[in-house]
Amino acid sequence: MDARFGGLDYAVPAFYLGARNGNGRFAMDQQGAGGKPPVKSQEDLRGHFGQVSPLAEKKVLHHLDKFCRDFIALSPFLVIASSDGNGHADASPRGDAPGFVSVIDNKTLLIPDRRGNNRVDTFGNIIASPGVGLIFMVPGINETLRINGRAEISQEPDLLTPLTVQNVTPVIGLKVHVDEVYFHCGKALMRSKLWSPAAQVERNSFPTLGRIIAEQTAAIEVEVAEKAMEEAYRTRLY
Repeated sequence: MDARFGGLDYAVPAFYLGARNGNGRFAMDQQGAGGKPPVKSQEDLRGHFGQVSPLAEKKVLHHLDKFCRDFIALSPFLVIASSDGNGHADASPRGDAPGFVSVIDNKTLLIPDRRGNNRVDTFGNIIASPGVGLIFMVPGINETLRINGRAEISQEPDLLTPLTVQNVTPVIGLKVHVDEVYFHCGKALMRSKLWSPAAQVERNSFPTLGRIIAEQTAAIEVEVAEKAMEEAYRTRLY
């Protein structure tokens, strides 16, 4: 049986095709990979994966214990996920010297804001919808720390002043109120070999960000963009 995909004709085995849906397109047969039924509900999802182990359920805390605090103190990098409340999600990296995130108490964190490109996607999302997810990483440790909670903008001098770096004091930050926190196993980082020196690619094997922006936007010459990026990296980290 032939089917048209992307304007081209391919020979497709009949068992891949089911009845046409409301848009006139073929719907997949009611069977997924591995012979399992399609996942379309929470019940289907649990049926597909099976039950959560009791240990995986019990490891979720609602406060920062000693292990969480110590991991955050070692961490120079995190990713924060946020949403505008309308289904538009964003994930943004944050990084500085180990321990750059301040632990205010066992339920509260403060992430200082350093110089960036002023897109302020995360700040804008939090104004609309405070829910956030954080994942902390420590070079050399395959396990990560995950924190889910609610964030708010902080401009409190007494909290931000201690986070001064290179004589530059942050004037704004994100205060995160912890709802749940737990350590995530190291399988993903082990599979990716993220910390392995042998897995590092040669920097010249991929274009510079200056070249990428110049070619994607057609708004600036490559040489000018590369020089501007090099200067920003050298003189405007803080």
